[in-house]
Amino acid sequence: MPLPLLLFDCDGTLVDSEPLLAEEMSIGLNAVGLPFVPADYLGEFRGARFRRIVAELQQRYGEVDPDQLAHMEGAMRANLANRLAEELTLIPGAREALDNLSAYPSAVVSNGPETKIRTALQATGLNDYFGHRLFSGYTANCWKPEPCLHLHAASIMGYSAHDCIAIDDALVGVRAALEAGMTVIHLNRFPDAEETPENAIMISNMYQLPTVIERLYQKAWSLPMPQRSVGG
Repeated sequence: MPLPLLLFDCDGTLVDSEPLLAEEMSIGLNAVGLPFVPADYLGEFRGARFRRIVAELQQRYGEVDPDQLAHMEGAMRANLANRLAEELTLIPGAREALDNLSAYPSAVVSNGPETKIRTALQATGLNDYFGHRLFSGYTANCWKPEPCLHLHAASIMGYSAHDCIAIDDALVGVRAALEAGMTVIHLNRFPDAEETPENAIMISNMYQLPTVIERLYQKAWSLPMPQRSVGG
């Protein structure tokens, strides 16, 4: 029986992009008259698709001209890409976890555009871990918290949902993968403010991930542990 497929979220799970994203969202949204501060993203909207955030804010504060919104989004994404390339850092323990889990097949599953995923992985030196195994909501035309993005990635990779382990820091991603029928590990870096959903496994940092996955593998797949490669 093959090893389970590991499906990693990107923002907040592998790379620490969310503070940069929250800042650029705040600048752009306030410029078009939609009140927003970085804490709103990190609290209420973390992991959500940008257009869902815009739709919710327009319900609260009023409609904005679509052309103005489109111009703002383009400028915001361009500014964010520049900042990601220059300022982005890894989530602590992410590289070590990927090194220790290199025997497992893996992919990235993200609500963000594919160009943003590639920029983030390139900037942090993680692109070699995943190659072209990147699945974007914009490419699949399906976004978390719907389960179809995870199911799309699993299908393309040749796996059934029950042979996948999803790793995500955001509740929208955790819920999506649970609904897809996958084993889910919640990287809960804010346990005082966020509760891990029932049936998901909580870890507080990425250094814990290899041990949790290897225990799951032994228990759920009933096979000896795979040999780890040294140094990735």
